Amino acid sequence: MEVTSVTSKGQVTIPKELRQQLGIRQGSRIEFSLVGDHVEMRVRSSPAGESGSGFGMLKSRRASVPTDFDPATLLKR
Repeated sequence: MEVTSVTSKGQVTIPKELRQQLGIRQGSRIEFSLVGDHVEMRVRSSPAGESGSGFGMLKSRRASVPTDFDPATLLKR
């Protein structure tokens, strides 16, 4: 169980591991319910079409750098 604090605006940060497990990301709709002496949170909807990691989303016009490239070879002695 992770503990977080409440800001002056009543905002809290949902721990990253929980966001990933529940698919919560920017634009997700969350429902809060008071149940006895605790609050339950449910994910109502999440925006579709976004990658979890974001890897490969950006494309470049430049040629890629070889994986065995050594930047030290650019230094002149």
